[in-house]
Amino acid sequence: MRKLTVFNFATLNGFFKGVQEDISWHKHGGEENAYAAEMLKKGNILLFGRITYELMASYWPTPHAMENDPAVAKGMNDADKIVFSRTLQIADWANTSIIKDNIFEEVKKMKKLPGKDMTILGSGSILTQFAEQHLIDEYQIMIDPIVIGEGTPLFKNIQHPVDLKLISSKTFNSGIVLLCYQPI
Repeated sequence: MRKLTVFNFATLNGFFKGVQEDISWHKHGGEENAYAAEMLKKGNILLFGRITYELMASYWPTPHAMENDPAVAKGMNDADKIVFSRTLQIADWANTSIIKDNIFEEVKKMKKLPGKDMTILGSGSILTQFAEQHLIDEYQIMIDPIVIGEGTPLFKNIQHPVDLKLISSKTFNSGIVLLCYQPI
């Protein structure tokens, strides 16, 4: 049975992106990049909503990404990817497929199959929807030591509480803290 994990970063006041999709406040340093590269080596299937997919697909396949962070770029580009979107017609980033309808049922089916685990990256709308459907097995949230004035909350418009228990934490030299939770 496959496990569904979320990996995301957020400000201290709970935003995962600022105004106009801004994530420049997130300062990944050497330690954080090494952690991301190590996580990508697990070979998980990466899951995205359309907005995050388009952002990632515009960066990771580029020569600039390969130069700045070759290990993470290779992991992102080599990974199998699924984008959930009713509007996206073509997913031209390597190893990407699109799921347009019945996303909860499709994820439930995928979780029952043997094979690679799955990880949601970014994708706040998908994160919130899957959390409310109790589809997520683990939440990995990197908290950046910054507060911004406006943005999109990590769990925007969540309708029902999701009770979690802390299973591990890690502090990076940058002051970023990784908190790992499982649903109760």
